[in-house]
Amino acid sequence: MNPQTHLAIRRPLALLLAVLIPAVQLSAQGVTEIAPTPPPANSLLRPYLAPEAPPIRTTNSPRLAGLLRGGNLYLTAHDAVVLALENNIDLEIARYSPILADWRVTRALAGGALPGVPSGAGQAASFASGQGVLGSQAAAGVSGGGGAGGGGTGRSNATVSQVGPVVQTLDPTIQQATTFSHRSNPQSNVTQSLTNNLISRQRAYSGSFQQGFLTGGSVTVSYSHYFLEENSPTNLLNPSVALNLSIIVQHNLLQGFGTAVNGRNIKVAKLNRNISDIDFETQVSSTVVSVLRSYYKLVADEEDVRAKQDAANTAEEYLRETRQRVADGIAAELDITTAQSQLAAARRDLIISRTTFSQDETQLKNLISRNGVQDPALRDARIITLDKLAVPDKESLPQIHELTSKALAGRTDLQSQTARLETSEVAAIGTKNGLLPTAQVFAITRQSGLAGVQRQVPRGDGFQTADPYFAGGVGTALGQVFRRNYPTEGAGVFFRNVFGNNQAQADSAIDQLQLRQSQLTSAKSRKQVEVDVRNAVIAIEQARARYEAARENRILAAELLDAEQKRLRLGASTPFNVIQQQRDLTIARSGEITAMVAYRNAHLALERSLGTVLQSNGITISEAMSGKVAPAGPRP
Repeated sequence: MNPQTHLAIRRPLALLLAVLIPAVQLSAQGVTEIAPTPPPANSLLRPYLAPEAPPIRTTNSPRLAGLLRGGNLYLTAHDAVVLALENNIDLEIARYSPILADWRVTRALAGGALPGVPSGAGQAASFASGQGVLGSQAAAGVSGGGGAGGGGTGRSNATVSQVGPVVQTLDPTIQQATTFSHRSNPQSNVTQSLTNNLISRQRAYSGSFQQGFLTGGSVTVSYSHYFLEENSPTNLLNPSVALNLSIIVQHNLLQGFGTAVNGRNIKVAKLNRNISDIDFETQVSSTVVSVLRSYYKLVADEEDVRAKQDAANTAEEYLRETRQRVADGIAAELDITTAQSQLAAARRDLIISRTTFSQDETQLKNLISRNGVQDPALRDARIITLDKLAVPDKESLPQIHELTSKALAGRTDLQSQTARLETSEVAAIGTKNGLLPTAQVFAITRQSGLAGVQRQVPRGDGFQTADPYFAGGVGTALGQVFRRNYPTEGAGVFFRNVFGNNQAQADSAIDQLQLRQSQLTSAKSRKQVEVDVRNAVIAIEQARARYEAARENRILAAELLDAEQKRLRLGASTPFNVIQQQRDLTIARSGEITAMVAYRNAHLALERSLGTVLQSNGITISEAMSGKVAPAGPRP
């Protein structure tokens, strides 16, 4: 089988698969709820109806309502992550990107822009060369006045050829135009028409089929049918029909030649489809990190509120003891004022801690729901965190080189950079090909036919009539066409060259320089990986050291406060010393909580630098893409 014919057969199948395969992929990924659905019509009508994209999803998953009990939202860290996967708005926005990329692949498979064609209105003033009075005048290069002439074959079958590295239109294209017209043309010279007002009734039918190929060529089959009836007594055939059938084949030889340059947009679109998946995974990782940080920040806020509440309770107890001591005559009245000041400061710190908790709680609610605090049930609910901050007794981290190798293999930002480099290299094929001159080879074959009703026209001393061979209607003209009675054939080569070629040279140089910049940026990013990993490991070590110091400080502060209170009861200390120790203990507890959050965030930063956030939290991309996570087992 001819390779061109083979490709022509494969094109419709490829286009069909391009539509069906993304649909299968999307169905497998579970995003059919947001993907455009084919219109409910038969296969012949469906391509001309717009796909319908479902409305956006604005309701939360049932899981959120299931975790609300008694006005409280009970959450583990895993629950928060799962709710974000199902309800986070940023992830919902990101889910559309792979679907968009699928449709861009389908668009790329259709090829370049459609060729230019005349509008249907232009057919109203067209006629076949030599047909009737106006056609005869056009063929002779004269005008009878008042009418717009033009050969039908030149206008109705015109094709604007695509030159250079512009991709051919790969979708088979059918065009058809039908016009009816009634024209009156005043004749300044009546020698030919024998009438001052040439009235004509016309019907014009034209159509074409065009198919482009990835190799850089195209085939166009055109058909035209002109019916003409005039009031001129000089027409030998009136009414008459003129038919034309032509086949035009053209192919690029230099610029725009080959499947590599003409298929580059398809390859780039498919690469971008893969990039959209990588970028979605990056977005999921970022969202998970944000949720976990927000969750453990809320855990820390809760611990801080508890510490500030304990400080306030201690201040209240100290105020009662001080008043009792004053009543017993063993303390001065000024000590009550000092105790009241301490209580006011403790209550102020408690209010600040509670408002901070409320702000961070609102932030977490916004991350795990589609409508945030707009939902009354969620707005009034208090989040109860079920996971607490904890630091393991020992740290067990692999060697730096092992962590670096894992990061180079798992980080999605590096994968995205590599894929984008490949798209740049593929796109550069076009600018490199654009350096070549334009050369096209073309061939055309056209068959014509003419028929009509014979008329006798006075000529000198007698009458003249049309050749009987032309007597008849459309069938007669079609017979002439398919018998090739009046063939026209031609072939040729078109060549165009720009001396200096500065524009194409500049385009190619710019593409290459930008590609080199991107390659250097990618190399820099890969070089930075080990630095990121080392910094993350060091941050974990520092966070652990700070936590251990903060824990020791909190333990010592608690012991010092207890000792100072005992001394005060024995009369060996002063209220100021007790207040100072209480403040130190509160500060120490806050410092320990802050150190625990810093340790947790340092581990998150290491997971992010390694590209293992999803793996560490048991998340699969298919669940993230679908927005539906399988329910976990019963709570302990």
